[in-house]
Amino acid sequence: MRQVIALFALTLLALSAQAEEEFPGRRQYPAVEYIELQDFYQKLNEEKIVAVDVRTDYEYNTLHIKGAVNISLTSDTFIDDMKILQGMHKDKKLALYCNGKTCLKSYKAASKCRKYHINDIVVYDAGVFDFAKAYPNDTYLFGEVLGDPSRLIGKDKLLSHSISIPEFEEKILQTNGIVLDVRDKQQRDGISIFYMRERRASLDRPDLIDRYISQAKKRGVPLLIYDQAGKQVRWLQYYLEKQQVPSYFFMAGGIDEYFKTL
Repeated sequence: MRQVIALFALTLLALSAQAEEEFPGRRQYPAVEYIELQDFYQKLNEEKIVAVDVRTDYEYNTLHIKGAVNISLTSDTFIDDMKILQGMHKDKKLALYCNGKTCLKSYKAASKCRKYHINDIVVYDAGVFDFAKAYPNDTYLFGEVLGDPSRLIGKDKLLSHSISIPEFEEKILQTNGIVLDVRDKQQRDGISIFYMRERRASLDRPDLIDRYISQAKKRGVPLLIYDQAGKQVRWLQYYLEKQQVPSYFFMAGGIDEYFKTL
């Protein structure tokens, strides 16, 4: 009997360690309550919680959970907007989410809410991608029902368009491609790494992105794109595929990786 109990205890410890590794936010923010995927979906359908997408509006407009409210953590009015939303739903918990298991935006947002005495907060930390795979009919891609989870872009396809910094620089010289810096104004801070060659088109300026897509198609050259850390381009790729851009490449790791090589 003791052996059975010991084995059971070891199994629980192993499962707990696995969960901590898979969901690092749970370990780093132990005071924040979290909710699992199925429970989140059930309570969302029962209207017992309100889903809050704390990512940027660009990410939200690309892919989001049906009925979710977008209040970006990076917004200057984040706390004010959260207080307003809580006031509108006093009998419900606000369930914050971001991209996936290793994305900590939702936990950071929950921690910030606690600091400003916004209670009844819970984190759905499996993220939008796991939800989209499990419930594609309750997920929106570019404002339309996803329906088929195979429409999600996998990491393999992202990696197939990501190239090293030397390869990126070689592409600039060999192809005369259009170099795009898609970082936002705060990230950019006057820093340019491909002086006189790059164009600036942050993700909140789709008009500029469309302009350079059109130019690249007309000239028959690739788009050579970099961001801050290789994460923003993941969302841009959805738009590039939707626009059927024939040739594009991302600088792996973004400008952060570039400066590591200096």
